[in-house]
Amino acid sequence: MLFLYEHVLGRPLGRVDGVTRAKRPKRLPVVLTRAEVGAVLAELRGTTRLVASLLYGSGLRLKEGLRLRVHDLDAERGQLTVREGKGGRDRVTVLPSAVEPMLVRHLAVERARYEQAVEDGTAAVSLPGALGVKYGHAATEWGWQYVFPARRPSVDPWTGDLRRHHLGPSGVQKAVRTAAQAAGVDRPVTPHVFRHSFATHMLERGADIRTVQELLGHSDVRTTEIYTHVLNRGVRGVVSPLDGL
Repeated sequence: MLFLYEHVLGRPLGRVDGVTRAKRPKRLPVVLTRAEVGAVLAELRGTTRLVASLLYGSGLRLKEGLRLRVHDLDAERGQLTVREGKGGRDRVTVLPSAVEPMLVRHLAVERARYEQAVEDGTAAVSLPGALGVKYGHAATEWGWQYVFPARRPSVDPWTGDLRRHHLGPSGVQKAVRTAAQAAGVDRPVTPHVFRHSFATHMLERGADIRTVQELLGHSDVRTTEIYTHVLNRGVRGVVSPLDGL
């Protein structure tokens, strides 16, 4: 309102005191049980299953998973690096060993496509920030390729060049919704639910909340604490008196 009156209407209101900024009410996230996660993943196929497995196994946001590049994966250390996550921060999180066979097969296929693209002159990918100018050759290197590339190159909005980009989110979102319905999960399930489930299941298994905070990339532990409210046994392991009768 202050901006409207001062910069649009040209009638500054002056100092306004005693105004409290409205806050969004906190909503508890949708969290699946381990059995439900397994059932939904079992209904997925191919690349979509691998993406969803990483979202759950590593606690990634959907865009973080789709933006992964080959050099972000470190199977030897069992970790992956998220570049420029929410807030522009990098972080390291776990790379589950259970996805390694799937990941190896997937990368073998993508490597063959990449080598063909090199021959065709269409292997260049979009690079973050000024890297494309500073290290122009990096755009065609294998390490900079997206783990989940789009099937066809498209125009880079920053450079105007034809570049390879990562897979779009809409196909994954649709596939997860369809898989949840097929698995008989009657709650709204989106790819982000896998991240919520990762955090909750880590806490259930006794992980320290600070560790979970670091893996999720939360700047404030209070954001991570929301998951303590959806644990199976409550915030402090409270048992209902009815269960004691």
